[in-house]
Order: sequence, then structure tokens, then C-alpha cells
Amino acid sequence: MMSEGKNIFNGKGMCMTCHTLKAAGATGNVGPVLDTLKPTMDEVKKVVTEGINLMPAFGESGLLTPKEIEAVAFYVAKSAGK
Repeated sequence: MMSEGKNIFNGKGMCMTCHTLKAAGATGNVGPVLDTLKPTMDEVKKVVTEGINLMPAFGESGLLTPKEIEAVAFYVAKSAGK
């Protein structure tokens, strides 16, 4: 699930465009630095699904499937701050 999550983070999910996450080689500067925030899997799933502030609701809009959200949430929660 880690490689799938990383692929979604850097690809279809476009997370690296806005977020910094060392494990993914991402240096975005719009959204929170995930290495500092160290969100839980549930926090990532909620925000990716529902959106917050400038971040779109990837789940509600159908940009990512529930399975893809699960994978990227697992990846971010396990990788942040490492």
C-alpha cells in the first residue's frame, strides 16, 4: 500500500504540488508541511475526502476513489516526519 499511496501522492492526487513531504520528494509550499503536521491516517482521509480551506474535496468530487484515498492516507500517516 505504501508504493500505491506514494504514486497517488505524486501523481493523480497532485498532493506534491501543494504539500512538503520528504519521503515523497515533495516540496510544495501552499498547504501544510506534512512532515511537521504528522497527521494521522483518519485526519488525512477526512481532509482528502471533504477538503478544507483551499484544498478541494477529492472524495466528494470523485477525483480519487475511496480505495485511493485510503492508500494515500496510509502513505502520508506512515511517512510524515520520517
